[in-house]
Amino acid sequence: MASNGKPAMAQETIHKEAEHLANGKVEVNNWSGPGPAAFDFRSDVVTTPTTRMLNAIASTTLLDDVFQSDPTTNDLEAFIADLTGKEAALLVLSGTMGNQVSIRTQLLAPPHSVVTDYRSHIIEWEAGGVASLCGALVKPVYPKNGRYITLEDVKKQTVISSDVHACPTKLISLENTLAGMVTPLAECQRISNWAHENDILMHLDGARLWEAVAAGAGTLKEYCDCFDSISLCFSKGLGAPIGSIIAGTRKFCERARWIRKSIGGGLRQAGVITAAARVAVEDTFLGGKLTASHDRAREIAQMWESYGGKTANPVETNMVWFDLEEAGISVKEFIEEGEKVGLRLLGGRLVVHYQIGDEAVKRLDQLMQAVLKGKKLNGTAEHPAEKLQFPTE
Repeated sequence: MASNGKPAMAQETIHKEAEHLANGKVEVNNWSGPGPAAFDFRSDVVTTPTTRMLNAIASTTLLDDVFQSDPTTNDLEAFIADLTGKEAALLVLSGTMGNQVSIRTQLLAPPHSVVTDYRSHIIEWEAGGVASLCGALVKPVYPKNGRYITLEDVKKQTVISSDVHACPTKLISLENTLAGMVTPLAECQRISNWAHENDILMHLDGARLWEAVAAGAGTLKEYCDCFDSISLCFSKGLGAPIGSIIAGTRKFCERARWIRKSIGGGLRQAGVITAAARVAVEDTFLGGKLTASHDRAREIAQMWESYGGKTANPVETNMVWFDLEEAGISVKEFIEEGEKVGLRLLGGRLVVHYQIGDEAVKRLDQLMQAVLKGKKLNGTAEHPAEKLQFPTE
């Protein structure tokens, strides 16, 4: 909907965009609507790219990014550098590549250690890349407040002595948001100031930093000012089909480009990725769509609690964490019951991306009543629960 309450596009325009020619025959364009993503709470990576993205891809430039000659890619990198307040930016294929290239770029030679939250993506979901690519010791931090790590938490795991028995800390890596929860700007600034006073670099896994900014926790530039390198994701939450980007100083990005090439990340006609990514930033982040997802997540949490359910984490952005154990249902049973009302679930973590609509919330309400109030569902579970599960990201 537009800000005046009218449909953003006339229905005939939508129908026209929903058709395309294939071998001379008009067929449905799968880019024209969310499709199954509208009922998929497993992650915000499941969003369906839009016709605006498809049109951008169709009209993109097709020059070589390894030669740094593609205008669409160069423009996106300059655009993100400006948005983040950094000197330069560099396209990468994924959030994992963004983190690993950034950390490898910052860490020049062992011995060195990286301090990070024990739940962070670089520990749990990146195949041990910090160890294999960087030869670094990763030191996990357990937040005393149970939500986000503080300077006091970080200090306990950081090595700044010259003791030859120890592994000196060269980098502190934060993740924001983490489990849907926001690390406050003031805490990032405290950690950053202390780290830089002790010649320690700062990296941010900001795959979902867009969500923290949309929640009003701080501006993009304010957060990015705390870090020497930042990784931002286009496909999580923003809805692009592929891609992430890293940002930092010009010298950092020059070295990161070399590291990216060394691990197979050099791209040729990158415009097919960057054109859609630009649309994702403009339409979803700058267009204000993330805030509505946060409102819907809070609505879902309130519904669950109104039926007597409990949540495992506070809802601060677009994630809701149902306490299934307290509700007396296993993850497998919850996924199967969700299938009966046409929802795809991963377990107690529900990610409310911008393509989740009212109908999905209605179906979720039926599921809640079945789980917490004993109401019977008439649908069937067509897939084994294990088939619908994939590692959380």
